[in-house]
Amino acid sequence: MLRRQIGRKLEALRKAAGLTMEQAAEQLDRARATLHRIESGAEHVRFRQADVQQMLNLYGASPEDSELLLAMTAATRENKNWWHDYIGSGLPRWFQLYIGLEAGASRIRQYEAELVPGLFQTRAYAERVFQIPGGSIDAANTAEQQRAVQLRVERQSLLTRFSAPQLSVIINEAVLRRPVGNATIMNEQLHQILKAAELPNVTVQVLNFSAGLHAGAMAGAFSILEFPQVGNGREAEPPVTYLEAATGAIYLDKPHETNAYNSIWADMTARALNESRSKSLIHEVAEEYSRA
Repeated sequence: MLRRQIGRKLEALRKAAGLTMEQAAEQLDRARATLHRIESGAEHVRFRQADVQQMLNLYGASPEDSELLLAMTAATRENKNWWHDYIGSGLPRWFQLYIGLEAGASRIRQYEAELVPGLFQTRAYAERVFQIPGGSIDAANTAEQQRAVQLRVERQSLLTRFSAPQLSVIINEAVLRRPVGNATIMNEQLHQILKAAELPNVTVQVLNFSAGLHAGAMAGAFSILEFPQVGNGREAEPPVTYLEAATGAIYLDKPHETNAYNSIWADMTARALNESRSKSLIHEVAEEYSRA
């Protein structure tokens, strides 16, 4: 997210200077493709101080903007996030962006139709999930599976960190009733959801079967991430809707896309059980597993 913010700011300065990307690239003696990567927030761009200062001089940046951007680009040279240890070891590249966005989000809304959300999964449940063939993790590679499970467990510290995001989750009732592993695993898993739901920044609703047809039936699982506001009251990043498949992911951030998923979310929220009744149903199903 830091790199995307840098890119947006540099793009705004370039346009304010009346320069096209081609003109700026020529005067900076850099390839247009390089400038495009910088402005799009690409991960592997190196921000050398001299290069950044050259851009700021060309764009006529104010002292305040120059100071801010020099500090932001310096942070990219120093920063190593905890999940970088997993890159190249079971963490798909298309998922790396999501983890970075998740870590920077101030609000996350998530709908799950088939599985318990990753931020709630117990280790035993996650192990069964990553054993399913055809997913993003090689089901035959035990070491890769364990790395993926550990990553999933470590991500859950997001919910209890300082300045944790507000997390709102809607779970299809099928998620509760479809056994993953044995009854003991499911009983433990449902109690884990109830424990998470007690956190002040977490809400959980169940979309029960009697809700009938709902907007999420066509959309499938998705997450909507919103980001902190900056000094002028604007968001640091536009909201992003994340859709995941077995071999890749889609990131949607255009206003009409965000509006569409906000409408889907509103429909499901209205149809789902409230928090209290949702907790009661989760507890009830957990008791059924305990008696199995």
